[in-house]
Amino acid sequence: MRPGRGETAVRVRAGRVAPMTEATGTPEGRRPRKRVNYGQGREALLNAAVRVVARGGLRKLTYRAVAEEAGVTHGLVVHHFGTRDALIEEALAHTVRSSLSVSAVEPGTGKVSDFSAGVSEMVTADPDTQLFQYELLLESRRRPELLPLIRGLYDEYFDATERELSRMLPEGANRAMTRLVFAALDGLVLHQLVLGGGPEVTDAAIEELRSLLRLLDADADGESAGDSGA
Repeated sequence: MRPGRGETAVRVRAGRVAPMTEATGTPEGRRPRKRVNYGQGREALLNAAVRVVARGGLRKLTYRAVAEEAGVTHGLVVHHFGTRDALIEEALAHTVRSSLSVSAVEPGTGKVSDFSAGVSEMVTADPDTQLFQYELLLESRRRPELLPLIRGLYDEYFDATERELSRMLPEGANRAMTRLVFAALDGLVLHQLVLGGGPEVTDAAIEELRSLLRLLDADADGESAGDSGA
């Protein structure tokens, strides 16, 4: 059985088992590693990559840094992703899935009151995910090869926002409206991360955004009523 999976591995040298420390049960001179459930190991490595980039920027993202953060072997990271670019791409996709599921950008209800209900909580609970995405956004200015990944990231956000706006607004939503609304949300997330002020500041601003969306809904209803009366 390979070290790090299943039973605890021991190091054998010259036919002798290296002594184990009483406190950790690991060979002397070696740092104990965290156990990672192998069935969830890929996600654990992606989360570790996100934390590494959030703390030190993309330049700090190496196989060894991710392995140390996750408490696994360097070889396990290589086995799962093969290349650094593949690790970056999969980590970005992972953060998008996480953000969309938590932020309620697309709750699917068509109710203005539900729109983006989880944004401030998302930032408070997992700031590293958002920092990772902004780090890649800025890095793409210096490394154009990252631009397709960033455009794909924002296309997913735009699509989810546009679908929900179309549920809420009788006249639907075009891409320009979608970009405007999402840019407001994106800016609020960045402000909460950098400027602080707490989730209540973000929540208050999002409620103002909802009020504007309700006005659009009312205007559309008023125009429809006027057309019917004519």
